[in-house]
Amino acid sequence: MPDGKVIVNDADEAYSIILDAIVTQELAPSQKVSENIISDKFGISRTIARNLIERLIAKHFLVSISPRVTQVAPLTLIEIKQNFSLRKMILPSVFALAAPSVDYESLHAINDEIKAMLPVENDQSALAVLKANRQLNLELCSFAGYPLMYDWVKQLEDMTMRIYWLYIKIQKTFPYSSEYQSTSLETMRNGSSGETQRAIREMLTQTEDRILSAVFAHEQFYTQDLKV
Repeated sequence: MPDGKVIVNDADEAYSIILDAIVTQELAPSQKVSENIISDKFGISRTIARNLIERLIAKHFLVSISPRVTQVAPLTLIEIKQNFSLRKMILPSVFALAAPSVDYESLHAINDEIKAMLPVENDQSALAVLKANRQLNLELCSFAGYPLMYDWVKQLEDMTMRIYWLYIKIQKTFPYSSEYQSTSLETMRNGSSGETQRAIREMLTQTEDRILSAVFAHEQFYTQDLKV
């Protein structure tokens, strides 16, 4: 470790650093990782790095190939389709449960922040957009009142950042508009449970189609792992 470099000893901070690196492909899909790589590259203490690898394997962001080889989890069309399938099963119901209790002013404020960040100018601003969208969805889901369900959604939203990163890097914008998001929030505020579920499912379906179209339109994605 270089002299004077601050060593990260907080487990949650270290988790956030490595998840960001996986999302932005600083740690690319299927890249080999180790305790030494995480410690030396990101300034994370070796004890934290060792525990972090186990935590990220449990969350399916790293995969253990053998006792001595760990890699970043692959990012393929299968992962994209599985993520959207699960989100279309879970999110409409969670959002409908949360709808009567949501702080809509807070969510609209986050949505306005996302709108102001677009179009993205660099990797830093792209990551900021993804984190703001994740914050919006998790804040919304927190009102549903089911901690276990919230944990499931959190893991799905972390994976979603990896997927949306591909689209943002290609198109320099988000896969759905702030206006569309605002309309969906108003449907939640004023509509029935069924209307909310249909609106969220339709948003996810359109987003999936948009992302898959972007992937298929670019030759650099004609490999197993989708890298940008």
